[in-house]
Amino acid sequence: MAREKKPVHKVQMTDGKRNIIQQLLQEYDIQSAEDIQDALKDLLGGTIKEMM
Repeated sequence: MAREKKPVHKVQMTDGKRNIIQQLLQEYDIQSAEDIQDALKDLLGGTIKEMM
């Protein structure tokens, strides 16, 4: 019996999202996955602490 595949969620890349990504790349000088993690920690760290 074959399992049904779930549909894949595809994110639409809007101009606004593209601009946000470009600004993050410039602001945090992102060159690697670790740089992205550090940027997200910086951006979301306070929010996550408030949620706990």
